Amino acid sequence: MGETFVFTADTRMRLPLAGLAAATAVVLSACSGGSGAGGTSGTSGSDDTGATAAAAPTIKISPVKGSAKVRPDKTVVVTAANGALEEVTLESDGEQVEGEFDETRSKWVSKRPLRPSANYTVSAKASGDGGPTTATSQFTTLKPKVELAVADVTPGVKGETVGVGMPIMVTFNQAVRDKAAVEAALEVKAQKPVTGAWRWINDKLAIYRPAKFWPAHQTVTFTAHLAGVKAGTDTYGVEDHTTRIKIGAAWVSYVNVKTHMMVVKRDGKTVQSMKISAGNGTTREYTTTNGVHLTMERGNPVTMISPGKKEGDPGYYKEIVNHAVRISSSGEYVHSAPWSVGSQGRANVSHGCINAHPTQAKWYYDNFHRGDVVKIVGTNRALEWNNGWGFWQMSFNQWKKGSALKSQDQGQGQGQDQEQPEG
Repeated sequence: MGETFVFTADTRMRLPLAGLAAATAVVLSACSGGSGAGGTSGTSGSDDTGATAAAAPTIKISPVKGSAKVRPDKTVVVTAANGALEEVTLESDGEQVEGEFDETRSKWVSKRPLRPSANYTVSAKASGDGGPTTATSQFTTLKPKVELAVADVTPGVKGETVGVGMPIMVTFNQAVRDKAAVEAALEVKAQKPVTGAWRWINDKLAIYRPAKFWPAHQTVTFTAHLAGVKAGTDTYGVEDHTTRIKIGAAWVSYVNVKTHMMVVKRDGKTVQSMKISAGNGTTREYTTTNGVHLTMERGNPVTMISPGKKEGDPGYYKEIVNHAVRISSSGEYVHSAPWSVGSQGRANVSHGCINAHPTQAKWYYDNFHRGDVVKIVGTNRALEWNNGWGFWQMSFNQWKKGSALKSQDQGQGQGQDQEQPEG
């Protein structure tokens, strides 16, 4: 170390052959282009800096390719390493499932449950310094042991126009155990936004009611996004359901039992004033109920039989009435009563119904819509909230306590509790 060798012809002659070979190797290595560990040699003037080539992006898809019996409520997750996701497509039979990326686009997660008993394909593309990468995966969702679907929606008659008090009553074909999951999948969308809430009546029936009467003259769309929703053990929704509901004019009838009058308003304008006779009040059964009623159905004729009595019992009756519009489940109707015309406008002589002149009763019958509002005052018997469609008897704050969701305001816009429009 520290010595300098000067190679002359004589020196080379005196060095052993092995020493000459080593010295030659030192001289040659001084002329090489070094690249560090793993580098490659280059020629003089080369631009090679020795950098390692960038790795291509890698894509991971869950569920893995070929998975079967995947739970419909399982989210599909796509991740990328060494790059960013450019696009992700999740589809079944041409129907795409929406998803969302994280901020760095290194992860994509599906947003809705999957359809049961369906084949899905996932396609993903990522880009990075190492170039683009694509990946695909296929999997199949399970067939539920118990299939949940919408059995009935009321109102649901094609072409029907309903009143501003009409609730949306949804009946399921199976008992719902996870009510919060199912309720979260129920959507009510009104052209004129409202605040409303669902209330579970039992395991199969949920009812939606706005805080105030519906704004008149609009369409309300109810959608149950049930496909893939887990409603209980081995129970999944199998299909979505949509019903469109046409809300007509605001028909509101005001009945005063004490003054024996009924005033009918359409969109706030009086269109009919009727002398009536209400329940005679001799018993609770024969007392007309106070409160907010909804028209439910109509019949012409309707046979009315005294409840809980048989022929020959005191107070038994069987009457056939024309142009009858039902307003409660306990047997109250607005109907034609030619036999009580002399008492109409003067006295209450019925068994609880609202008796009207035959001509006016027919007019009311002809202008009937399910869900029209009938407000009755002047008696000491209140309509029960679950007597027919007496749902407006319950304040909205109380009503929404029947929701399975922590946040019960499930409509659009803002409402005011129990402040009802006149029309």
